[in-house]
Amino acid sequence: QLQLLESGGGLVQPGGSLRLSCAASGFTLDYYAIGWFRQAPGKEREGVSCISRSGRGTDYADSVKGRFTISRDIAKNTVYLEMNNLKPEDTAVYYCAGDSSTVQNMCMPTVDEYDYWGQGTQVTVSS
Repeated sequence: QLQLLESGGGLVQPGGSLRLSCAASGFTLDYYAIGWFRQAPGKEREGVSCISRSGRGTDYADSVKGRFTISRDIAKNTVYLEMNNLKPEDTAVYYCAGDSSTVQNMCMPTVDEYDYWGQGTQVTVSS
């Protein structure tokens, strides 16, 4: 059974950092692009970042470029989202998701492209 489990969320002050983890089970990362998404109260779910099947392709939303970094550890079958210089507008539930894409070196953090979703982890940026 394919599963994704997010962790690492919490409360942080503006300017602070968090690292989210997305642990995959039931499949290996070599066969799936993994994306990070977020949904704030009253807003639609939006793409934040993604990493391709090969790990050589990444993409970021403009709002997080230069602040967030996506990476993965194949041995641990886990994808990470390092978030720095956090802002109150980053407050949301963060989800990771898998896309059974045949494309090796590219990805897009587009909600409709992803098939398998985790339960989410809350990130709150507030003083």
